[in-house]
Amino acid sequence: MKIALVSPYDFAYPGGVVNHVVALEKHLTKMGHEVKIIAPTSKPIEDYDNFIRIGKARPFPVKGTTLRVSTSLRLSSRINKVLEKEKFDIFHLHEPCMPMVCSTLLKFADAPIVGTFHASGVIPNYYFGWPVTTYKLKRRRHRIVGKIAVSKPAMEYAKKYVPGDYRIIPNGIDLDYFHPDVKPMEEYLDGKLNILFVGRLEKRKGLKYLIDAYKIVKKKHPNARLIVIGPGIRFRRKYENKVRRENIEDVVFLGKVSLEDLPRYYKTADVYCSPAVSGESFGIVLLEAMAVGTAIVATDISGYRTVLTNGKEGLLVRPRKSKPLADAISRILSDKELRLGMGASGIITSKQYDWNKVARRVYDYYLEVLGKKNVINPADDEEKSEVLV
Repeated sequence: MKIALVSPYDFAYPGGVVNHVVALEKHLTKMGHEVKIIAPTSKPIEDYDNFIRIGKARPFPVKGTTLRVSTSLRLSSRINKVLEKEKFDIFHLHEPCMPMVCSTLLKFADAPIVGTFHASGVIPNYYFGWPVTTYKLKRRRHRIVGKIAVSKPAMEYAKKYVPGDYRIIPNGIDLDYFHPDVKPMEEYLDGKLNILFVGRLEKRKGLKYLIDAYKIVKKKHPNARLIVIGPGIRFRRKYENKVRRENIEDVVFLGKVSLEDLPRYYKTADVYCSPAVSGESFGIVLLEAMAVGTAIVATDISGYRTVLTNGKEGLLVRPRKSKPLADAISRILSDKELRLGMGASGIITSKQYDWNKVARRVYDYYLEVLGKKNVINPADDEEKSEVLV
């Protein structure tokens, strides 16, 4: 099967959706299919033969995060050339209503379209409120003949704008990278208790609350250390200034780390903490920590409840509250038996999300869509075209 995996986000700046698409391409290719990734990018991509660039991505700050998408209204010529050359059997659009690559392909794609919805209300005014997208969405959403959501919260959010039947297929995790036998980072095995944060340094990830919680934890556990991993220049300066101004010791900002090293940092941690305040439809970072056997403290938001059971793989606490966060972290740091038990439970849970299993479920859904749905001719009148969903 020849498959187009389409992302609206800058391929040069990997994030949740881009990482999902890259992993899905890898596993579908391993299954014997011909797979191309279509996305905008802000700079040339080297050493990735299966990538097709459509559009130039630009950063747009939106409600505590930064979107990197193409906003060009002149993509149709490039898209049609790609379609003429590639002759795809199926299109798989990730965030299919985002401008402009996905929303434009909703018009021009010449094979059945499957859409995966990842978001859960983080940026509704932008995600579904972009003027061009809103107008076109109502006319083109019937072209999405197969609908996938990564979680129930993502499905409930998407259904408000794209009604129909959905298949929930979660994000996957590559257990070749994330597994309990990875070696920890030796430089941090110095007797300190390591608390780890992994995520983009932006407001909605809640690092501010973790730093405040760490101040409390540090009083009870003077040998604690906070390790912060993730990209973000503007907020990194802000958080570093806060740490310096408040004389908080043993906080290490590492920025972005390689995929090879990331599992090792999870393994180094005594507890992984994800204090996100909103917008998480899933919990891939939680799965990464689980897969290497690290106990977790996370905020009690719908996306995280999808993958973590409170008291089993970790602890869930109220968002935007530093004291409960600190209490949960201290509880795990104080009880080695609890840490080990939660870590062992996490390893078992993570196996359910092995990318080999997830990719097979996606492919089986492709077959279902191809067997039951008819291709809509993009030249047909969009108002009159109908597909039962």
